[in-house]
Amino acid sequence: MKLLLPLLLLLLACPSMTNAQTKTDKWLAQLLQKNPEKFGKLLQHPEKYEIQIIYTQIDRDKNNKPSFKTFQYQVNPQQYFNPASTVKLPATLMALEKLNTLQVPGLTKETTMLTDSAYQGQTKVLADPTSATGFPSVAHYIKKILVTSDNDAYNRLYEFIGQEPLNEGLKAKGYSSIRLPIRLTTFLPIELDRYTNPVRFLENGRVLYQQGLVKSSKDYKNPTPILKGIGNYTNDDKLVMEPRDFAYSNTFALDDQHLMLRAVLFPESVPEQHRFRLTQEDYRFLYQYLSQLPRETSHPAYAEKEYPDAFVKYLLFGGPTRKERIPANIRIFNKIGQSFGYLTDNAYIVDFDTKIEFLLSATVHVNEDQIYNDGKYEYDSIGFPFLRDLGQVIYDHELKRKRKHVPNLSTFQLQYDK
Repeated sequence: MKLLLPLLLLLLACPSMTNAQTKTDKWLAQLLQKNPEKFGKLLQHPEKYEIQIIYTQIDRDKNNKPSFKTFQYQVNPQQYFNPASTVKLPATLMALEKLNTLQVPGLTKETTMLTDSAYQGQTKVLADPTSATGFPSVAHYIKKILVTSDNDAYNRLYEFIGQEPLNEGLKAKGYSSIRLPIRLTTFLPIELDRYTNPVRFLENGRVLYQQGLVKSSKDYKNPTPILKGIGNYTNDDKLVMEPRDFAYSNTFALDDQHLMLRAVLFPESVPEQHRFRLTQEDYRFLYQYLSQLPRETSHPAYAEKEYPDAFVKYLLFGGPTRKERIPANIRIFNKIGQSFGYLTDNAYIVDFDTKIEFLLSATVHVNEDQIYNDGKYEYDSIGFPFLRDLGQVIYDHELKRKRKHVPNLSTFQLQYDK
């Protein structure tokens, strides 16, 4: 009994092991608290809104080499949030890396990629009228993923890479939080996501590379339940009044998201383990479409009314609720996620006029009724305004922050489709 009492007191002091892992830098907390009109309600209940923020300042030396200083607020790799479409960035990187690793003569990201079906629930893709050629390719899928966050494009890359190579490859690079057991919005039984479609790459009708049906040998379900909320609508629209279990959902911690974007934009600044096997042309391609706006895109052609500039730009500009154009001097290289009341943005923000640059990642959860899949989330009233205001506060701080050297940002000044 004497041994149990100290343990009991410890558990009462630390109601969850996840709280013990939470990291907050005092300076960043104070910066947020200086803006009660923007953040007062949310900062009073950071656990309820599951807020996590990572902000990295970038300073350059006389040779333009960047150095980084990072601040965190409520960051906890063990605190689950649904990453939604943020998982599409690692899929684009691993797809490009696979092409480079295969080293098949003539096989590039622009090569026609045809997807076949060979198992229950699988579908074919043999044409794509939204591309310039009329056919799908890795490049075209990546473009659709980065410009408007297309779900089917992600699924096709998932099938090309394979469930097990995707997960194990990312873990080998040190992104330890990543667990990607499912395609997106297909509503297939979980077991079927272990089987990925046959794929063929063709040039002038000649097969350059093909792979057959592949089954993952591993189960990527979380080893323990991840219970959230008080109720959940099932796929057949039935309300079940018990917590939703996210054990079979994707996982991608915010610190890994932040690290991965930095590995893409500043590869020399991270340990080699975290980098991807990409060519200089791959990097240029990624930079273009990470920052290209829908209205600047030729294939597909996106109507500005339906796809405003901020459609996938949440930080600083507030997402699809903002209809105004983003100023030409500002570029945001990012990947967002939105589902189950979770909003996440992982961004590198540049202002070419004022010569400021910074990395900012954040997630927030808005689900007041604590019921999932009911379509009732406070995205417009709480979530998007929070991310917009957070970006603005950090941007305003950057405007005032003194730098010893003015950065040369020409690497990120790019030509767009139109």
